[in-house]
Amino acid sequence: MDVDALAALAALRSQGGVTRAAAVLHVSPSAVSQRLAALARAAGTPLTERDGRRLRLTPAGEALADAAVDVAAALERARTAARASLDRPTGLVRVSAFSSGAELLLPGLLTRLARFPGVEVACSDEDVALDAFAALTDRLDVVIAHRPESDPAWTALPAQVRTTPLLREPLDVAVPLDHPLADRASVTPRDLVDEPWIAVREGFPVAHVSQAVGGSHGPQRVVQRINDFHVVLALVAAGHGISLLPRYTCGSHPGVRLLPLTGVRAGRLVDALVRPDKAERPLVRLVLGELAALAAELAP
Repeated sequence: MDVDALAALAALRSQGGVTRAAAVLHVSPSAVSQRLAALARAAGTPLTERDGRRLRLTPAGEALADAAVDVAAALERARTAARASLDRPTGLVRVSAFSSGAELLLPGLLTRLARFPGVEVACSDEDVALDAFAALTDRLDVVIAHRPESDPAWTALPAQVRTTPLLREPLDVAVPLDHPLADRASVTPRDLVDEPWIAVREGFPVAHVSQAVGGSHGPQRVVQRINDFHVVLALVAAGHGISLLPRYTCGSHPGVRLLPLTGVRAGRLVDALVRPDKAERPLVRLVLGELAALAAELAP
């Protein structure tokens, strides 16, 4: 079986379509279709089937896609073995993070990696919905993602991504300095009934926690939905609502007080996601190690 065809099948599953698979593989959609057809002939069984306008994998296709991930990882181990004579890893590594995670982690990561000659880091911010983080690993080496602590999001895709836990960041209630609750040491969900909420867009990780906290004693009254925490902080400081914000990232705004929640566990888990074959690269392992050390300093 052709290695490129196996990669096309794995990309079709992770990206959800031929066009998106072609984009991460840097080939045309017709090339992906040709590779899939050739792979089906070699396997002797259909690997895909139509589901309306979409192409989905058959059970045989799912099994072969899992095997394709293993093949890619084995090839990367072979390349690593061939380069084992090198004293230390060098080259380019592409790292992305959700916006507030980028603010929290990327400056320190770049500082730490500057100690290693020959290591080049290309950073980007990728603020996507919870179910879209895993697919980013097809075109990026390390994807820093976040999820509600009650959500086993990445365990649903064991063959597609490997997870390195980084830290748990508490989510606190943000209120303006003149708010009646601002002088409290902590608050409970009951204290927040009927408060106007500034929440992130639905489908994003913090939204899951915000809905659970704000709606535990009745419907949550959301007045704005904004994902940029800097904008949210400005709106809270101006008295336009309260919000649920990450403690380490947003705890220094002069016009906002962050209040810990009691009676409910509110936090987000920050993880590094890597495709199994890329996880075999010494340079990627170096980045993961530095990220873990940095996270331990930020949130011991």
